[in-house]
Amino acid sequence: MNVFSPINIGDFSLRNRIVMAPMTRSRADAQGVILPLAAEYYGARADAGLIISEGIAPSAMGLGYARSPGIYNDAQIAAWRKVTNAVHARGGTIFAQIMHVGRITHSANRTIPDAPVAPSAIRAAGQMWTDAQGMQPNDMPRALELSEIPSVIYEYAQATRNALAAGFDGVELHSASGYLPNQFLSTSANHRTDAYGGSSENRIRFVVETATAMIAAAGSSGRVGMKLSPGMKFNDIADEDPLPTFIALAKAYAALKPAYLHVMRTGIGSETVLREAFAGTLLVGGGFKKEEADQTLAAGKADAIVFGSTYVANPDLVKRFEKNAPLNAPDQASFYTPGAKGYTDYPLL
Repeated sequence: MNVFSPINIGDFSLRNRIVMAPMTRSRADAQGVILPLAAEYYGARADAGLIISEGIAPSAMGLGYARSPGIYNDAQIAAWRKVTNAVHARGGTIFAQIMHVGRITHSANRTIPDAPVAPSAIRAAGQMWTDAQGMQPNDMPRALELSEIPSVIYEYAQATRNALAAGFDGVELHSASGYLPNQFLSTSANHRTDAYGGSSENRIRFVVETATAMIAAAGSSGRVGMKLSPGMKFNDIADEDPLPTFIALAKAYAALKPAYLHVMRTGIGSETVLREAFAGTLLVGGGFKKEEADQTLAAGKADAIVFGSTYVANPDLVKRFEKNAPLNAPDQASFYTPGAKGYTDYPLL
């Protein structure tokens, strides 16, 4: 088995085990509508076994970064339909990553005046870029009322329906990188004393209920995946002992029989632990080269490998892997800038 071996993931038969990672690219307008260039960007990479889109907000409350996209109104859905059409025209498969930022936001990047929401009223350390004011600290969030949590879960379910209406083949619940679901999982961000805080069982409750709602909205568990990053401290997430919580989550999530679990390597060996805990298809990402990817697959440590910045710089990554050709180096300075530079201008073989 290697990266070129076909695989069944959820409801889909995929031509290889090369997955394009979800990566924020900041190419939407101020209203969260993805720009036309995105169709060229994603379409050029459609020979991946699976593309997972950049994080897409399920609601205006879920937006946090400058020029990031949503999927909660007709204009956004119509714009994403052009992207999925471009991918499908080349025989590709694409899932939408649904991402609610929670407390990781600033008012200059938002379209609504409301304070951001989080499990608890704890401000995240750190700053983010705003086009209007430069670097700014994250806003102070307010704690979600217990009565509000079902409506947030409903937003994820509706975003799932909207994504399928836009032509996405499935959806990924972004429960990594310090965003809202990860905030519920974290002992540092979640100080609740109700059914959604305290024990591991309670802290995984929001994520499990959200995944369940998304599966119901999709009409098939084989159209829903999830991303985790155990131990990652990005966006001021900290846990003294994260693995027991993620093991409990992986087991509860596996019972839903989802399409896959996507785990980001964070240096604590979580991908190995979750391989044992999760009875399903495991996607692993985090700095893989082709040789290591093949070795990982051959050893049964993952079922598919997720490539991030390598895919930014190499739209024809599959072909380059096939020919053992040199890879373009990613230009980090243009990862999040507007326009075509560093987005659709990387050379092909």
